[in-house]
Amino acid sequence: MKPKLINSIEEMSAIRRLLKGKIGFVPTMGFLHKGHLSLVSAAKKQSDIVIVSIFVNPTQFGANEDLSNYPTDFERDIKLLTDLEVDYIFFPTDEQMYPEGYKTWVNVDKITQVLCGRSRPTHFRGVTTIVAKLMNIIDPDLMFMGEKDFQQLVVLKQMVKDLNFRTKIVGCSIIREKDGLALSSRNKYLSSQGRNKAICLNKSLLLAQKLFNEGITSSNKIISQMTDLIEDNESIIDYIEVFDPETLEHIPEVVSGSRIALAVIVENTRLIDNIKIV
Repeated sequence: MKPKLINSIEEMSAIRRLLKGKIGFVPTMGFLHKGHLSLVSAAKKQSDIVIVSIFVNPTQFGANEDLSNYPTDFERDIKLLTDLEVDYIFFPTDEQMYPEGYKTWVNVDKITQVLCGRSRPTHFRGVTTIVAKLMNIIDPDLMFMGEKDFQQLVVLKQMVKDLNFRTKIVGCSIIREKDGLALSSRNKYLSSQGRNKAICLNKSLLLAQKLFNEGITSSNKIISQMTDLIEDNESIIDYIEVFDPETLEHIPEVVSGSRIALAVIVENTRLIDNIKIV
């Protein structure tokens, strides 16, 4: 059965008011890959009705970022979601989500100013604003998001808590290629040579786990060796950080349960990844 396609906020809200049962929601920017589809599969298992949004949100892109080149393939996305038997696909326009005269933003303090927030200072304001709007329109019981964007997951959980949304956010595991590269729509930008270099992100995270297993707990020492591995692959480091998974604050000594995240530029493409140290 083909999903019902909805591009009107009013129609989506009207349909939502009539729906019964547990509603699962997966927000996406389209150009779907196996990571997105794993979120949809999780939603199918835990929900009675599944709604997926497709919206390339312009407000989470900064100046000189890749909004104009962001990959899209709506027809392919529809086919993939049809195969998974999604119930509704919501794909509003920019003009609907940000009409003329739009002036309202959602800001989460402090935890948006570290990690990716240091080099993308307006990014999370765009993320929290669009997700808050989508949650108001769709009012889901559960919202499924991947752990690859770990900071985003923490920020949105804080927003949900602080603004008393009833929706529960479900974090889902990172989906990787066989060689360990985390799935991302931006992987499309990489040449075959760049694709091989990009594996250094996951390799450096696995190195961090190996060093911890060997008894090295100094964050600086671990980051230093990760840096050497990445730079040997002709890639530029935005950041490598060891942090508390709840507060996102830097920790000087790695412990079990710590998180290590990084952002690396490979062939002008900014990629992110992270790992939980166990």
